[in-house]
Amino acid sequence: MKTVILAGGLGTRISEETHLKPKPMIEIGGKPILWHIMKIYSAHGIRDFIICCGYKGYVIKEYFANYFLHMSDVTFDMEHNRMEVHQRYAEPWRITLVDTGDETMTGGRLKRVAEHIQDEEAFCFTYGDGVGDIDITKLIKFHRTNGLQATLTATSPPGRFGALDLRDHKVMAFKEKPKGDGGLINGGFFVLSPKVLELLDGDSTVWEREPLERLAQNQQLGAFEHKGFWQPMDTLRDKVHLEELWQSGKAPWKVW
Repeated sequence: MKTVILAGGLGTRISEETHLKPKPMIEIGGKPILWHIMKIYSAHGIRDFIICCGYKGYVIKEYFANYFLHMSDVTFDMEHNRMEVHQRYAEPWRITLVDTGDETMTGGRLKRVAEHIQDEEAFCFTYGDGVGDIDITKLIKFHRTNGLQATLTATSPPGRFGALDLRDHKVMAFKEKPKGDGGLINGGFFVLSPKVLELLDGDSTVWEREPLERLAQNQQLGAFEHKGFWQPMDTLRDKVHLEELWQSGKAPWKVW
């Protein structure tokens, strides 16, 4: 199974970091949060990734192009123009990096990578800035058992977010940020049928609005309830919190 990761947004709420790099490349424990997300999926045997690049996408490309340099000890022989990599280690990943535009919305980015997923039975889809101890294996099984076009991970918010109206493990209504406090929210970590691509019009399509709302109205949006840890990195405060968890040696999302 393939996983599509959104990694092209501007990340304006954490501009202290994103003026230099795209938000998914902000580091937790010396590794980009994008790497942490990929490790979560990889722990469940999903190792084929399609990354939707946009703002400063070349930073992501350069990171993976020079992965050995980032992950290994090296010796540079300057006189003979040679490089020796020590303790060579590579993740068992296949990574497709696609430039989906600087200003493209979330649904538009998914549509731009349609050619890579349209022939799949199902595929995973998530944001490039949130981590959790999601049981991806159970999530996929839940999606296949229900036979719906889409499944999202419903989780308790660490702060104030919008809410989902759930009934019998189905999303009956979807409001991204309604007034007042809600219960469970959209935590990303979707499993989707390629049929959802038909709901995407173009670059201006916001995945969280009309496509998800229409799926909910048609009772085609399942909700996998996750009661464990989940945390997005929206602000510098969130980054500091995730860094503290990682440095404590008890990062809940470290399932590998």
